[in-house]
Amino acid sequence: MTDRTGQVAVIFASQRNGVDAAGYDIAAVAMDALAAAQAGYRGVESTRGADGFGITVSYWADDDAARAWRDHPIHAETREAGRARWYDRYAVTVARVERGYDWRAT
Repeated sequence: MTDRTGQVAVIFASQRNGVDAAGYDIAAVAMDALAAAQAGYRGVESTRGADGFGITVSYWADDDAARAWRDHPIHAETREAGRARWYDRYAVTVARVERGYDWRAT
């Protein structure tokens, strides 16, 4: 596990509506690539259940980098498409990582 102490975590919890899965998948791949190219990007972890509920956590070097991602015009355009087509609801929580732990079965 990467030590993320001091990084900013943007936690995106969402409920997909099941509409236009192919369009969503294309947009998700594009957003992953775009985010990874931004200054201050430190990584992402994501999961989605069969019921359409998902959590994506993106990590950023600092608040400025996280805000720049929020305000990126292509990201903003895709966010609006998500509201119009792909999501029933979502919530965003921004937090600073104070410490982390890792465990793996050996």
